[in-house]
Amino acid sequence: MRARPVVVVGYDDAELLDIACITTSLETANRISRTATPYRISLASPGGRPVVCPPGLVLNAHLPLGSVVGPLDTLIVSGGWGHRRAAADPVLTGHVRRLARESRRVASVCTGASVLAAAGLLDGRRATTHWRFAPELAADHPGVAVDADPIYIRDGNVATSAGVTSALDLMIAFIEEDHGPQLGRQVARALVTYLQRPGNQAQISMFTAPAPAGPDVVRRVTEHVAADIAGDLGTEALAAVAGVSARHLTRLFLSHLGQPPGRYVRRARAEAAAHLLATTALPIGRVAARCGFGSAEALRHAFVERYGTTPSRHRATGSRAAS
Repeated sequence: MRARPVVVVGYDDAELLDIACITTSLETANRISRTATPYRISLASPGGRPVVCPPGLVLNAHLPLGSVVGPLDTLIVSGGWGHRRAAADPVLTGHVRRLARESRRVASVCTGASVLAAAGLLDGRRATTHWRFAPELAADHPGVAVDADPIYIRDGNVATSAGVTSALDLMIAFIEEDHGPQLGRQVARALVTYLQRPGNQAQISMFTAPAPAGPDVVRRVTEHVAADIAGDLGTEALAAVAGVSARHLTRLFLSHLGQPPGRYVRRARAEAAAHLLATTALPIGRVAARCGFGSAEALRHAFVERYGTTPSRHRATGSRAAS
C-alpha cells in the first residue's frame, strides 16, 4: 500500500496547535501501523518560507505551496490569527483552489475555513469554524451555510473542523475511514485523547460560553437555569424569577436568543447531561434526574435531538470517568 500524500498549508501567524494536531495524529498512525506507512505528510507555505507561529516559534516548511502538484489524497488548510491575510492573498487562495481539484478530499482546521471560503470551495456547502469567528465567516461569505455548533462537518469531499483541538477528532475520523477503526483507536490511545467525539458534538457549552447578549432579564434567567438545572424551569416559573409575564419572557427569548425558554432549558439540560456522562460513572437514570429530566427516556430524546446520538453512545465514545 502506497503512503497517502497529505499536504498541510501553513502561513505566517498560523496556529502551531492547528498544524501539530494534524501532523502528530497522522505521524502517530505511521509509527503505529505494522503493515505500511499510511501517510506521507508535507507542510507547504507561500514561497516555501518558514511558518512563524505565535509567539515567534518557527516551523520549517517542506516545500513551496506553488510547487506542490497532485494528485493528493488530502489537502488541509490550518487556521490561526493570520487567516485573514491568508484569505486575502489571491496567490495563496489560487494554489489552494488548484490543489483542491487535484485532491481526493479537502479540509480545514479552525479559521482555515476562511481560506477555503475565499478560494470558493465552501460555496453552497455547510461548514464550521471556531465559534468565535463563525459570525465573521457567515457575514463575509453568505453563500456558505455556517454552523458554529459541530466540532467538524463533512459535506461531500470537503471537511471543516472547529477550534484548534477539534482537528484531533477530524484526523482520527480520517484515519478510521482510511485504515479502519482499530488504527483509529490505537492513535487515540497513543495521544491520550477521546476515542472519537461525534462530529456534531457542540464546540462549546452554554455553561462556559459568555453570557448571552440581551437585557438583564434574559441574563438573569439564563444564569438561574445554569445554577438550578434540576429545578422547576418551566416558563411560568422562569417568568416569576424574572418578574415579567410568561408571554413577555417568551418574546424576549425569541428576540435575543432565537428560541423560546422551554427549548433553551431543554438544550441546557442536555449539555449538563453530556458533561456528567463524559466525566462521571453515574447511571444514566441518575444523570437524567440530576439534570431535570423526568426519566432516562426523556433524556434520550433530548440528547438525540441535541447531539444526534444517544447518551450511552456519547459515554462510550467520550467518557473520561474512572473505570
